[in-house]
Amino acid sequence: MAKTSRLQPKNPGLFRGDVLGSERFSPSIQRVTITGADLGDFPWLGYDHWFRLFLRLPHQTEFVLPELSGSRWWEPYLAIPEDVRPHCANYTVADFRPEKAEMDIDFVVHCGPDGQPEGAAAIWACAARPGDPVAVLDQGLIFARPDDATEVLVVADESGLPSTAGILRSLPRDTVGRVIQEIPLTGDRRPLEAPAGVDVTWVVRDDATAVPGTAALEELRRHGRVDPSGYAFIVGESTLAAEGRRHVVRAGLPKDRVTFSGFWKSERKREAVSV
Repeated sequence: MAKTSRLQPKNPGLFRGDVLGSERFSPSIQRVTITGADLGDFPWLGYDHWFRLFLRLPHQTEFVLPELSGSRWWEPYLAIPEDVRPHCANYTVADFRPEKAEMDIDFVVHCGPDGQPEGAAAIWACAARPGDPVAVLDQGLIFARPDDATEVLVVADESGLPSTAGILRSLPRDTVGRVIQEIPLTGDRRPLEAPAGVDVTWVVRDDATAVPGTAALEELRRHGRVDPSGYAFIVGESTLAAEGRRHVVRAGLPKDRVTFSGFWKSERKREAVSV
């Protein structure tokens, strides 16, 4: 399931930057900080503001970016010759400091049997050095809480942790609700700026063979009560998103009060989870 915006900027902008630093923020998260004069104009909206990240890969000698026209980016991107075409992936702003033109981006690091990171973006993040070029294409928000929502339910795996953190930081302080946040390891837990009325449940997977999102889905299914006037935001591995939406709708939440998005799809064999 593709990640699509509920609220997109009218004239999405491409902002160039460079790596300022890269560090292992937690056992499963590599945080890369980027900066640049362009980023000072990034129209950060808080919440789960996301973007398309363009990266120059190690074998590429040039950093060629698509020539954009309005909101169209896919065709110009594919028109770039493959040998110089940058890698493109979707990420959520982990933090943004406009006064310094600095943006933090969190990359989930999954390692293979040899202990090395897997996936082009994670490999890039772990090897990123100051001065490496990047570009971000502003895409706006997915989070679409109705003004009359009586409560908020947020469910995510580790790929959605930046969204969770940003949403909790941005919500009105009188918001009530619950967060179910799955993480790979206890060390990936972090302080969250949740309103006092929002309960946060951390679900630690702590099993390298488990399919991400399964534990959060199980916890969600134990969350029986759903206010029909509330709002749910469910993101992460595709089965978590789809089955999580099915659960809250069956529990009485109207479909138009549920935002769900599969950020990625696990290749691991999953036991049947439909009920």
